[in-house]
Amino acid sequence: MAEPKTWNVVELLKTTVDFLTEKKVDEARLSAELLLGQVLGMKRLDLYLNHERPVKPEELDAFRDLCRQRMQGRPVQYIAGEAFFYGNRFMVDERVLIPRPETELVIEHALERFIPCSSNDSDTLSILDIGTGSGCIAITIALRLPGARVTAADVSADALEVATANARALGVADRIRFVRADVLAPSFAEVVGSPFDLVISNPPYIPETEWCGLQDEVCRYEPKLALVAPDGFEFYRSIADMGSTLVRQGGVLCFELHADAAAGVRRLVEPAFADIEVMKDYSGLDRALSGVRSQGRADKKMDVMDEEIMDGMDAMDNATG
Repeated sequence: MAEPKTWNVVELLKTTVDFLTEKKVDEARLSAELLLGQVLGMKRLDLYLNHERPVKPEELDAFRDLCRQRMQGRPVQYIAGEAFFYGNRFMVDERVLIPRPETELVIEHALERFIPCSSNDSDTLSILDIGTGSGCIAITIALRLPGARVTAADVSADALEVATANARALGVADRIRFVRADVLAPSFAEVVGSPFDLVISNPPYIPETEWCGLQDEVCRYEPKLALVAPDGFEFYRSIADMGSTLVRQGGVLCFELHADAAAGVRRLVEPAFADIEVMKDYSGLDRALSGVRSQGRADKKMDVMDEEIMDGMDAMDNATG
């Protein structure tokens, strides 16, 4: 009876990548590297630095089990229990969305707009991340702006548990306040403690009608609560309606966008925000929209009313003087 084949790291990786590619599994190489790294306790680079390392039979069995899960459509990030975002490792599972590279661009856009607009120094800046999920946005900003005060809000207690664990692992738990709050509730601004210098959000924006057309592994495994809004605009609308309360004068509001939402979101934010910009991603799709808090129409209307009242009082004084 022939002895079972002894695999080394590089042979097993090549064979697995070829097999997953043949079976049309998305990101075949990334899947193979992350899953084998999970079993061997290695980073992806370490796999190639130790390419001749033999794979033990029990390690091979564990790797095959993870590959079977990937073949069934479970996202590799959930199988491995981690996703990399902005160069940092974030723990993820089915309680939170998998961080996407496109969201890194949204953070870059927000900070580019925010820093020049802010008159405060970094030690007094206040930032709100709405719908924090894994915490990738709030934590990345806390790492980029060490003196800033960051609040991360989410309606899901499960998501906040994941985000808090990630903040601890990345050493910023003492600088982020995690708050369970529903942005669709009238009390949201009061609960999170407005106003802020920067409000950033990657809200649920997939219309219900598009849900069934998404990738199967998204529909089956990622939390629908974090992805879907009935018409795609409910969360944009709620945040924009509270914009003059959530964002202080001169502060910045920044959204991640559905690819077709830029014009609609612009209309929602125009009453209270000026200098509105839309940023495209590497695929040429609208990805982020931002604006600077200005004196909105409601504020202007109140100012006009105040002036009319003062004019009326002056007229009364003159008439009785």
